Amino acid sequence: MATAGVLGGALALTALGGTSNAATSGDTTGNQAAAQDASDARIKITPGQGAHGVGINDPVKVTVGNGTLTKVTMTAVATGAEIPGTLSADGTSWTSNGRLERAARYQVAADAEDAKGRSVTGNATITTVSPANDFIGHLSPEDGSTVGVGMPVTVSFDKAIGDKAAVESQIQVSSSSGQRIVGHWFNDNRLDFRPENYWKPGSTVTVKLTRHGIRKTVTFKIGRSQISTVDAGTKQMTVVRDGKAIKTIPISSGSPEHPTYNGRMVISEKFGQTHMNGASVGLMKKDGKPAYDIDDVPHAMRLTASGTFIHGNYWGADSVFGKVNTSHGCIGLKDVKGGGDGRQPAAWFFGNSMIGDVVIVKNSADKTTLAPDNGLGDWNMPWSEWVSGSATG
Repeated sequence: MATAGVLGGALALTALGGTSNAATSGDTTGNQAAAQDASDARIKITPGQGAHGVGINDPVKVTVGNGTLTKVTMTAVATGAEIPGTLSADGTSWTSNGRLERAARYQVAADAEDAKGRSVTGNATITTVSPANDFIGHLSPEDGSTVGVGMPVTVSFDKAIGDKAAVESQIQVSSSSGQRIVGHWFNDNRLDFRPENYWKPGSTVTVKLTRHGIRKTVTFKIGRSQISTVDAGTKQMTVVRDGKAIKTIPISSGSPEHPTYNGRMVISEKFGQTHMNGASVGLMKKDGKPAYDIDDVPHAMRLTASGTFIHGNYWGADSVFGKVNTSHGCIGLKDVKGGGDGRQPAAWFFGNSMIGDVVIVKNSADKTTLAPDNGLGDWNMPWSEWVSGSATG
């Protein structure tokens, strides 16, 4: 088990998605304009998003077709240290230099432009290989990290687990708060742990893992409590910090044709900018083109594995926010192109949010609630059902 990692491929970055498995905020006109202005440049990062077991001596490569790279950064998520790399003379490829750390998580962000100067952004998060026979899967959150009150402990396994009780008994999760913590198997490859209610702010969670007589301890801290409630009916989001409402933000959520999921969601990834394309989730127009293709969606934070994001929207008219639900399932906040204006609601929310923060959606036209195994939707499962999913009783 690596001491750092995301939830296998479940958190892979695709396009935005709500109930229709695709989503992007903003009105139809704005989406079409953004698609028409899309860059011809296409970025490829190798290994790709969500890759596990990456060799510590294997170079990470970024290439671009129909354009040139303008910026590439690769950073260690745990420390923020930047990994050096070499850009080719023609600007079409970048390769990391040197050896990576074992069992470490890295984030790669790349910008490129096409011949017309139109920009595109690419992102990938990868995890390097852990020592042989040390652990049994991939663990999230990371050792030494600070997360929001909604962040479950997630262990994903590369192979299906037969004797679940034996494996679960090798993982002990405790909290300095004294909360009772129980594991739940979503399937043969995923085991999550959480208390009945959200983690206590300021507490420390300890995960002890045993394998072949070797013990590994991972700890992470719970930060302040932040619960944001999106009311799709009033089209407003209320941000509550440590029990006190600190801000109300106008939003635009899923349209009646593509309503946003109702339920409790947890921020699992943050991207300053990212590329979103309807083709990646099968949302196409009659002419065979993607329903949307937006190269530089700013301040994007993932809420579900199927692709729901809360993100900045620079292409929608001011009259949309707080007034009309127009997206394909995501939650859009007013923003500017490039995301460089810190006064915008999307920039404020991005800067004041952390991995593990809770976003609750209510009064959406979708009558269903987010499935507990869709991303980090664990809190949508009743406690009695959660406990029944433990293999150790």
